[in-house]
Amino acid sequence: MARMGSRAQAVSRFYSSEPLFGEVAPEVMEASLIHLATENERYLSELPGQAGCCKESRTVEFVFLLAEKWHLDHSARYQAVELLERFMIKQVEQICKSPSENVESTKGGSSRSSLKEQLYATFVLRLVSCIQLASKLSLHYNIVTSDTALKFLQSLKYSYTKQELLESELAVLETLQFQINVSTPLAYIELLLEVLGHNGCLLPAKPLHQMCVQLLDFLYLKREAIYDTLLKTAIENSTPSELQIAKFLAVKEDFMLLAVGIISTSVFVLNPEHWKQVVEHLNCVTGITSQSISEFSHAVLKHVVGSSTPKQQRRK
Repeated sequence: MARMGSRAQAVSRFYSSEPLFGEVAPEVMEASLIHLATENERYLSELPGQAGCCKESRTVEFVFLLAEKWHLDHSARYQAVELLERFMIKQVEQICKSPSENVESTKGGSSRSSLKEQLYATFVLRLVSCIQLASKLSLHYNIVTSDTALKFLQSLKYSYTKQELLESELAVLETLQFQINVSTPLAYIELLLEVLGHNGCLLPAKPLHQMCVQLLDFLYLKREAIYDTLLKTAIENSTPSELQIAKFLAVKEDFMLLAVGIISTSVFVLNPEHWKQVVEHLNCVTGITSQSISEFSHAVLKHVVGSSTPKQQRRK
């Protein structure tokens, strides 16, 4: 019976979507941190001008509600949003390169207007495909099957077939050149929490992780408002110029900044007495200044509870 009990615990642990902290070797942590930092810097250096175009609140809420309906873990919902975002950017780039409707295409290519119409008409289908793909990447036993996806689409009066659903998944894969296993902000957060614990920040990992996830959900849903506050705080001006807004795009897409900001805010909510120490640790680990971390926490908290804390450091 004891063996059966241990086996049941092992199975339960295997299927758990919650991370296990304190079990990663230091050299693995270091390698993983370097990998994520490099990946983040590479993405920011190649940042397309349309970045963030598909992270509008209603779209994110749609993805989150579907992920919840299908019992997917948080990693899958973030992955679905990021896949949809990158797929849509590629589609927008293709539309921009296509000939306009008043220019004849001698090669028989689709016109800009027809591509736009096709993009709008298949948006919900592509969104569902991105959730399906994310469910297969989440290393969790819940995978959104074709039958489940079709049943949902039919409930919205779409008449897609199983073949069209499979072709939609393939279209997303081919558009992204099968590069779909992208790191989400949650991966950055979980790794940094592991590093903090290894470096001696003995905070309760489980409640801190749960708070981080709740705040990350909130930020995804209130993204524009929070980053608008952060921009105005950074430039000390309530009316940013078009150039300032354009340059700020890299800040909005910086997953490392997002991760340290969410952790900092979570610690401020749960363990305010440790907040300063954690910010200093995050600064040492990532190189992101304490002021930037503080300003990010200020922006998030302002929209969570209308608070202006933690107090911002005065610029010199």
